[in-house]
Amino acid sequence: MSEAPSKPKPKISASRRLFLKTKLLKKAMTMLDNEKQFRKDERERILAERVPALETSGLSLQDLQNLCKELHQKIDVVDEERYDINSKVTKNDKEIQELSQKIYELKGKMKRPNLRRVRVSADAMLGALLGARVKESVDFKANLKTVKKEEEKKEEVTDWRKNVDAMSGMEGRKKLFDAGQ
Repeated sequence: MSEAPSKPKPKISASRRLFLKTKLLKKAMTMLDNEKQFRKDERERILAERVPALETSGLSLQDLQNLCKELHQKIDVVDEERYDINSKVTKNDKEIQELSQKIYELKGKMKRPNLRRVRVSADAMLGALLGARVKESVDFKANLKTVKKEEEKKEEVTDWRKNVDAMSGMEGRKKLFDAGQ
């Protein structure tokens, strides 16, 4: 009687394994929080570097209007760039889609449907091939070649009583013997 091999005992107890899992999850959460904080600080630093804070205090009305005009011009330039980039991206996406479709077609991986056997009469088949209903029914059997069979020679069947009388005695046996040779 062979017993099924039993599972080997784990080297770490269940409580120790649970403790390690919780410790790993806590460490992962702290690392994730640190990474989020780092990204937020980096974003603020880059924005402060690229876009200085506006100082509107102490400016005259004419200076404020000139500042607004400059900001509107910068906004227009950025919108034009965004539109150009967006149109390039959509154009590239369409081109990628077309090329991938061509590759798919060239590989021949088009899904072929399962074909079913359909019984179609000769008239319906001709109608489908010619595109219109055929008015005359075509008789294919009439166009086939005919083969004449040679008829086998049949012995004439006569009245069996006369045949028995003729074959009786030595004369009948002589006729059968002569017929066999």
